[in-house]
Amino acid sequence: MHVPDGFIDAPVSAAAGVVAATAVAVSLRGARRELDERTAPLAGLVAAFIFAVQMLNFPVAAGTSGHLLGGALAAILVGPYTGVLCVSVVLLMQGILFADGGLTALGVNITVMACVTTVVAYAVFRVLVKVLPRGRRSVTVASFTAALLSVPAAALAFTLIYWIGGTTDVAIGKVATAMVGVHVLIGLGEAAITALTVGAVIAVRPDLVHGARGLRQRLKLRVNGELVDVPAPQGARTAPVAARTSRRALWLSGLATSLVLAGVVSFYASASPDGLEKVASDKGIDKNVEEHAAADSPLADYGVKDVDDARLSGGLAGVIGVGVTVVAGSGIFWAVRRRRTGDVSPSGTAVGSSA
Repeated sequence: MHVPDGFIDAPVSAAAGVVAATAVAVSLRGARRELDERTAPLAGLVAAFIFAVQMLNFPVAAGTSGHLLGGALAAILVGPYTGVLCVSVVLLMQGILFADGGLTALGVNITVMACVTTVVAYAVFRVLVKVLPRGRRSVTVASFTAALLSVPAAALAFTLIYWIGGTTDVAIGKVATAMVGVHVLIGLGEAAITALTVGAVIAVRPDLVHGARGLRQRLKLRVNGELVDVPAPQGARTAPVAARTSRRALWLSGLATSLVLAGVVSFYASASPDGLEKVASDKGIDKNVEEHAAADSPLADYGVKDVDDARLSGGLAGVIGVGVTVVAGSGIFWAVRRRRTGDVSPSGTAVGSSA
């Protein structure tokens, strides 16, 4: 659903840019409360994983494909504020390096693909985990439903923006019907990928899944008519060392998976246009599309310039993209975490407070 340059006029694109910049600023502040030494490395990995999976277009209908948007996955794994930043980092890398998504439309893409998907998905997810039975299966079910609904919500958000600032005269009702219809199908793929990924992380490290925190209840015993917490096992003191090792293994396996998906599996992705491209072509809203400012980039269109072998070219581009995204994302999230640490005194009191 990457919006190219020329779909939306300059004033609305600028307004969307202001909305996106505000959302990123708010998310940077909010992420300081979500990130710690456990989740900061995971957030950079989530961004890289989203980049890799977005290269895997899957067929959804005759002549149409879809790909992961990632807002739901990021919000559930690392939190809604950090989730917005994860997807925004991916969109920035794609726009600058790979000529995917217009640079003047970057604000539109962040608003639609990062903000709307994350907010809608996380809101739906939180409601569902409150009403469903407490447990891992409920988290997976809630993840599936939240991701499914987030994609048509993003389609509606694009339709609204196009209605306000579209550069072609097309009946908005037809655009809305086509966009929502195809993106409901894409949402099923998004939901499956999100649920499988969240379920896989929960299976090995449930404590690292932001959306699953607080769901575990400590066992209690009744002593003299009162309920008391069961004492921690004697080996609990060694848990931090084991946890650090497990986090490292999780990070390395996640990075390896991302590299394989982007460097190898992406070659077999569907070549059909994605949902927005198909609707734009069918409804004529791409008449004023402009050439991307980074069309001459060495990595434009997810291929390495001057590498003639298509498999090798795409694979190298995917690996480079994963590497750049994980480095950029990790750097941002570590900086945010350090800012959070700097705002707290050694006693745990916020610096500058009167307490």
